[in-house]
Amino acid sequence: MYSHEIEYKIYGDDMQFVEIELDPSETVIAEAGAMMMMEPNVQMETIFGDGSKQGTGGFMGKLFSAGKRVLVGESLFMTAFTNIGQLKEKVFFAAPYPGKIIPMDLSLMNGKLICQKNAFLCAAKGVSVGIDFRKKLSVGFFGGEGFVLEKLEGDGMAFIHACGAIMKKDLIDGEILKIDTGCLVAMTKDVHYDIQFVGGIKNTVFGGEGVFFATVRGPGTVWVQSLPFGRLAERVFASAPSTGGKNKEEGSILGVLGNFLDGDN
Repeated sequence: MYSHEIEYKIYGDDMQFVEIELDPSETVIAEAGAMMMMEPNVQMETIFGDGSKQGTGGFMGKLFSAGKRVLVGESLFMTAFTNIGQLKEKVFFAAPYPGKIIPMDLSLMNGKLICQKNAFLCAAKGVSVGIDFRKKLSVGFFGGEGFVLEKLEGDGMAFIHACGAIMKKDLIDGEILKIDTGCLVAMTKDVHYDIQFVGGIKNTVFGGEGVFFATVRGPGTVWVQSLPFGRLAERVFASAPSTGGKNKEEGSILGVLGNFLDGDN
């Protein structure tokens, strides 16, 4: 199935959103909750799976394809946005946390991109969104920081998002990188990857770098993020005041304000 040809523009620096311009009858698919705003002639519809196998494979084929996403906590359903008007219409999608939106032209990547779970933001209709099973499920479930990989297949534009700063690294044949599993965002299909245990009781207990890392070997291209969202969320949670008592941290304006509202002053 050929993907719809969409035009786009990315706005912002660290809190980005992407503008998708749709010709009449063109459609873009997105994860639920990604839409920021849309023009009046864009029709929103919840679809089963990603819509790429519509009319083929029967119900059981669609169910199996969508069901693999449920194994890793994704939804069976996605949202399709279609221009039902006679002129060009726009729909906007926002990244869910600070970082970058990365446009990926799958036609220039031999039709396939492997990316981290939850990295997918939106794509032209016709792009298939599934789970990569080149490795055992145990690799994903025990690979650290939710290391489960999605695959985007097709010949259209897809957009993924990552947290922090992004580095694109082109690997020559046989070149190897060891990457924190949370920092590996995406890679082209020819990159060989594996999950390795850090090893050594001191490294595991005192190293602070995680128990697993991803080993990638070229040829191909990988995209690496400087700040995994799980790490960011962990730091924010650790710094949050306890709900069991009042926040007494020095220098906290919010803490002073909270105490004032509680009647301490």
